[in-house]
Amino acid sequence: MSSYNEETKAINCPYFEDCGACAYAGMKYDNELAIKTRDMEKLFKDITKVEPIVSMYRPIYYRNKVHAVVAADKKGNIRMGTYKENSHDVVDIKDCMIEDEVCRSIINTIKELMKSFKYKAYNEDTRQGFLRHILIRRGVVTKEVMLCLVTGDIAFPSKNNFLKEIRKRHPEITTVLQNVNNSKTSMILGKRTVTLFGKGYIEDILCGLKFRLGISSFYQINHDQTEKLYKKAIKLANLTKQDTVIDAYCGIGTIGMAMSKTAGQVIGVELNENAIEDAKVNAKLNNIKNIYFQAADAGEFLVDYAASGRKANVVVMDPPRSGSSPEFLKSILKIKPDRVVYISCNPETQVRDIKTLIKGGYKISPVTPFDMFPHTVHTETVCLMSRKEK
Repeated sequence: MSSYNEETKAINCPYFEDCGACAYAGMKYDNELAIKTRDMEKLFKDITKVEPIVSMYRPIYYRNKVHAVVAADKKGNIRMGTYKENSHDVVDIKDCMIEDEVCRSIINTIKELMKSFKYKAYNEDTRQGFLRHILIRRGVVTKEVMLCLVTGDIAFPSKNNFLKEIRKRHPEITTVLQNVNNSKTSMILGKRTVTLFGKGYIEDILCGLKFRLGISSFYQINHDQTEKLYKKAIKLANLTKQDTVIDAYCGIGTIGMAMSKTAGQVIGVELNENAIEDAKVNAKLNNIKNIYFQAADAGEFLVDYAASGRKANVVVMDPPRSGSSPEFLKSILKIKPDRVVYISCNPETQVRDIKTLIKGGYKISPVTPFDMFPHTVHTETVCLMSRKEK
């Protein structure tokens, strides 16, 4: 069984060698933080200073979205967990120190119910079987729980009885979805999703704002650390009611809506149209009038925005791990915002992009690392880029 040492804040995990997610399992948390800090200092050595890493008080059970692959071994025994590193063999995980406890408990119950309901695990080679993946999302503040069962076919044997039993054992579940994916693909979700119970989404509170979350909505998995990260980003932006903010890669609008409290106007830009629809709903939920959203490529939007003669004082950007495109960075240099707040889930690509902005006339503040994913090798960072005074 996995365990947590309250004194050293280290986790013990019997799966970590096969799973590969928690590279620092067994290590004192202070030592892990020291390693991450040194890594950031080395990475930003010739660019800027690195502030102390922002850590978690109790670095366990922080993942509010949990995914389990469903498979069967050669004897037909059900296995639920994650793919073994660099393979498609499934590591059968019974407990995990970084996943939400309620979500993990529901997965274990489904594993038990699969036996009694005689459900077969989906086989990716033969494309036969019923249950392929389980996705669970939990609202940290609201405690609402979404369960999504990814199946190989729309047919759901004994559906009503199964729903009755899972809700009886886990009354905390507020909605249940079925997603159908019978494609030969590494993608978890297929194109068709039906609501079996509840409203089809959950809500959660972040930075005092309410957000509606669907099964595919992007939402940071570490709620407490995200609030700290966003508060730092807002402080760096130093907003006033005279400022116009462009929230590039805005997703469902979380950071932009948080900034709208102190900004004059916020424009959220995101290529994913479903995310933009979610963002519009979330703005209405919170009665925010000074924000609007545009489904577009962020770089192309900024070029058009500059061509129209409009100005933006602040750009906040939180790109994917691949970082920003050269076109997007060129568009920033074209509209010349006073301040750029850069949030990154991959500091290596962030350094690459920062060098481009520095060459384009910007200076950088100290970088602040955030331990968003304790016990793993990943670190998020945020910094402020300001236009140099001529």
